[in-house]
Amino acid sequence: MEAPGRRFGKELRNSGVGKSPPDREISLHIGKTLPYHADMRLQEQGHQYQRGDDGVMSVSRLVRRMKNILEIEIGDVWVEGEVSNLRKQGSGHFYFSVKDDKAQLACAAFNAERRCAGYEALRDGALVRVLGEVTVYEARGQSQLIVKRVQPAGVGELQARFEELKKKLNGEGLFAEELKKPLPRFPRVIGLITSASGAALQDMVSVLTRRAPWVKAVLFPVAVQGSGAASGIARAIRMMDDPENHELPRCDVVVVGRGGGSLEDLWNFNE
Repeated sequence: MEAPGRRFGKELRNSGVGKSPPDREISLHIGKTLPYHADMRLQEQGHQYQRGDDGVMSVSRLVRRMKNILEIEIGDVWVEGEVSNLRKQGSGHFYFSVKDDKAQLACAAFNAERRCAGYEALRDGALVRVLGEVTVYEARGQSQLIVKRVQPAGVGELQARFEELKKKLNGEGLFAEELKKPLPRFPRVIGLITSASGAALQDMVSVLTRRAPWVKAVLFPVAVQGSGAASGIARAIRMMDDPENHELPRCDVVVVGRGGGSLEDLWNFNE
């Protein structure tokens, strides 16, 4: 009795399927893609995925091959994760990541208001399900999901922690307007709690120099990101609130700040 695989191969040859043009790989989707061999070639969208004389592929050809494999093998897929680092462009494009506790995936929703149903659910910390096409952004060789639809899926971990802390502090009356101290109209000494090497410090100094050159600025350098940053910032605030015991000038106003960043980067300021 003839083996099924041999019979199948004979049928392919007799049908003419195996008579492909040179330099073109035939991928038979029978459960999975056939492995790539050095003597097989793929020509797609005007690009030939062939190796050079020394058996080496160019970066652009390899990345294009990765892109086509992802688009063909996965295509459109639903993904659930927490939204992070959401950026809304003036062009109407939304860029963000969806993540879980082990990985994250870059996402793009182009012209979101017209082409992405449910885009309103996108906000940092939200848990969502997104439908999109898996592809590769060739200029960076980065995989990404081109999002077409968004559905809320619950509350993300960081957002849940934020809401819980906000509720706790509100219950203690810390957001009550009557408990807030009024800001001095013309402060003469301003304390700056930020990174000594960050762009935020340069921005603060630039604004003070331009708008209020008579103001004296006192820097208390701290880490604004990473483990221990929250406790370091809190310690700096306590010391500036008790300047005499820490040999610091008394400040009329204290500014705690840093540059932009993702929800995770800024989370120390919610601690």
